[in-house]
Amino acid sequence: MRHILLLFFFTLVGLALHGQTNGFGSWNVLHLRYPLNRKWTLFTEGQIRSLRFYSNFHYHEWTGGVIYRPNRQVTLTLAIGDYDTYREGGSFVKPKNNDELRIWPQLTFIQEIGRVRLEHRYRSEQRFTLNGFRLRFRSRVGVQVPLNTKEMKVGTVFVSASNELFFTDKPAYFERNRLLLLCGKRFSDALTAHIGYVHQFDYRINDETGRDFLQVALQYELKKR
Repeated sequence: MRHILLLFFFTLVGLALHGQTNGFGSWNVLHLRYPLNRKWTLFTEGQIRSLRFYSNFHYHEWTGGVIYRPNRQVTLTLAIGDYDTYREGGSFVKPKNNDELRIWPQLTFIQEIGRVRLEHRYRSEQRFTLNGFRLRFRSRVGVQVPLNTKEMKVGTVFVSASNELFFTDKPAYFERNRLLLLCGKRFSDALTAHIGYVHQFDYRINDETGRDFLQVALQYELKKR
């Protein structure tokens, strides 16, 4: 396991160094949750992205919503958020490519096969953009595997991978493909962190360009006193 983690880490470092001169961007995520009870959870998330390695920042978003989990296999989410994309050539260059209000319901199915966790996620986005109303659908398949434990718990180191397809209701229908390769650790009952690689390919989309990113994310769960 240690050799796998070292290989993954040095691969990310190599990609980041390569990206400083070849357009490798950064993608940063902070996700906060507040469980109301076993089934209901409130959440908020902020993201900031750059087209070069921690420079040429071109995108930020915030999202908030509610999560309902009737059982271990099914999760329902309803969220609303603000999504802003800026022009290339610097940090937050105006005028914006897109200033968007987005509402999205989401359905997630979880399958557990031994220590392997499979995720099937489906999202419908109602997008109120600078260019009018848009409708988009997203489908993601992911897998997560703990490396040093049989299940996710405090101290678990894990790897995960996912691929997500983006579609619209207008020709040519296909809009984007997003691939993620991540490595993370659950540091406590409240804090989980991961670092990884994102490859994004866009087809005829004018509000954000497809690139390669180094993603760093923190998820923190607030506890009731």
